[in-house]
Amino acid sequence: MSEKKTSWGRWGTDDERGALNLLTPEVVTAALGVPTTGKAYALSIPIQRTGVPNLPFRGVPQRLTLTNHDDEQMSISNGGVPGVGSSEDMLVMASHTSTHMDALCHVYADNKLYNGFPHDQVAPYSGAQRCGIDKVGAIAGRGVLIDVASALGVDVLEPGHIISRTELTDTLRHQGTALEPGDLVLIRTGWVGAFMDERVAIHPQPGIGLDAAAYLVEQDVAIVGADNSAVEALPFESGVYLGCHIMLLVDNGIHLIENMALDELAQDNCHEFLLTVGALKVTGATGSPVTPIAIG
Repeated sequence: MSEKKTSWGRWGTDDERGALNLLTPEVVTAALGVPTTGKAYALSIPIQRTGVPNLPFRGVPQRLTLTNHDDEQMSISNGGVPGVGSSEDMLVMASHTSTHMDALCHVYADNKLYNGFPHDQVAPYSGAQRCGIDKVGAIAGRGVLIDVASALGVDVLEPGHIISRTELTDTLRHQGTALEPGDLVLIRTGWVGAFMDERVAIHPQPGIGLDAAAYLVEQDVAIVGADNSAVEALPFESGVYLGCHIMLLVDNGIHLIENMALDELAQDNCHEFLLTVGALKVTGATGSPVTPIAIG
């Protein structure tokens, strides 16, 4: 690894949770006092075949019917009676589908994952040996919405707009919000809502730039989420491939949540809230679909 500041070793040489270690019982308990209205917000977009930002190489998510009313005879053979049965589904999709959380094993740089673990230990069947999504555990803390789009007076930022450090700090000042260590930070560009309304194309996308990512690292945040497909702007700033992913995931162990639904929070001017996130505990997975829940 190059001579740059990282969080490697901060929580021990075997740590696989990164900045989630900042969510101590004291931090979580303090977050319980944030809600004032009790309104719950589901911050995920649908998982469906069309109308959502499915990147082609990940394939189209499939919800297939496994059993339905035509299988009633199977129920009868198991002790059921006519007119009583069940329907079930089978889901076939990439782990990074719709609203999803990146595990720390998702991206590597200089042949290393977060905390210096080797990059080549993601096996075809057993998955990631280190830093998989199954290491995340339960997540709860103080969520902070940084509504850059609204602060700049627009519904959606321009395609490819690179959010700067100054835009983050100006937005926080405009909102009257201050970041604290362990915060779960969500950045609104307006993009995913505009995409689902067919007002913008999938590329390019607005998102944070490298200096904005560095600012979030300096603030000691635990998670960074956004309402776009990569958190960072697409195309990547200065042509640095996965630059913000490397700074956040690899260098500092900060998990990312992508394709979030943040418009309702913005409409209610809800900038601080209790936020919970539960990833599917898939052993060795590089990510997981999630439905973060905010309580305003």
